[in-house]
Amino acid sequence: MPIEELTRNAVDVLPEGALEAKLKLGRPLRVKLGIDVTSPDIHVGRGIPLQRMRAFQDEGHRAVFIVGDYTTRIGDPSGRSSERPILSDEEIDANAQRYLEQAKTILRDDPELLEVRYNGEWLSKLGYADVVRLGRIVTVARMLERDDFEKRYRAGEPISVSELLYPLMQAYDSVAIEADVELGGTDQLYNLLAGREVMEAFGLEPQVVLTTPLLLSWDGEKMSSSVGNNVPLTAAPEEMFGRTMRIPDSQLEEWWTLVAERPVPEGEPMEAKLELARFIVARSHGEEAARAAEEHFDRVVRRHEAPQEVSEHPLPTADPIHLPALLADAFGLSRSEGRRLIAEGGVKLDGDAVSELDLPRERLSGAVLQAGKRRFVRLNGAA
Repeated sequence: MPIEELTRNAVDVLPEGALEAKLKLGRPLRVKLGIDVTSPDIHVGRGIPLQRMRAFQDEGHRAVFIVGDYTTRIGDPSGRSSERPILSDEEIDANAQRYLEQAKTILRDDPELLEVRYNGEWLSKLGYADVVRLGRIVTVARMLERDDFEKRYRAGEPISVSELLYPLMQAYDSVAIEADVELGGTDQLYNLLAGREVMEAFGLEPQVVLTTPLLLSWDGEKMSSSVGNNVPLTAAPEEMFGRTMRIPDSQLEEWWTLVAERPVPEGEPMEAKLELARFIVARSHGEEAARAAEEHFDRVVRRHEAPQEVSEHPLPTADPIHLPALLADAFGLSRSEGRRLIAEGGVKLDGDAVSELDLPRERLSGAVLQAGKRRFVRLNGAA
């Protein structure tokens, strides 16, 4: 595989010529990618550096996938305007368990090509003297050159010492696993370059830094699990398909280039979008799931019909039934969201919009309740 394939879509490959020199060593390279477990999902945007990691695997190099269970407890400030909230140990552990499964939708699982590590393995063993040693490597002035820190510092916004420590902790990951190459999004450039400094301070050959673009979502913003404008790699097939179809025509070239790594197919934008949605679903769930997801999309979104299979939801025993409360119970909406949907005509019974807040139990029993475009349940009135 030519080096152009390994560096496809790369924004930075630093320092110049270093990757070529590493490839000439004649041994499998150790290619690092670390992901903090700040949310339950890896989305297709985070999948872009994973695709580069897969390209290295296909050439026989070893992917070292680091689950940042320990650095999550600090919180990565990259690209943030404020300190990230800290998750509980239970949330971190639950997210960590899901991350590897999601990463394997892109990465090869061959034992000789994939090494999975949790950075709590080494960071939890660092003592105070070790942290002080790390702190001597990079100056505070250098830290404040970071774009996100500089903006917050000039605005008089607080920056905690723990945030200043984060790049050093991530950099120490590279020391612990002796990385040859580290991958990440462009928002990680500072952290990745810090890894080179820290490795050199520990007497190791510095890693090569390779960054990839950040994928913008359908709303024009950076894709984010916390915002909800994302396409999780292991979401339900119909959810993945529907979310992909939300991207505007103007973003087709970006998504095809970064996610599918191919040019946009010639022809109508709608067909190109459908093909992209098929690709994204098939990569995670297989071709048959992609076909079923497209049938669901055609039926529910394009023809405004109920899905072929609709789960049942029991009706409460009250009569009449307060519809906002039923929507909250059936779909996890708040009652205020339910009332808003009703007012906007977004709540239907057997395809007909309803405007009443309270309905007789008899009218609801056995009907298909729809909230928005893609939420459906059949109401079971059995006692």
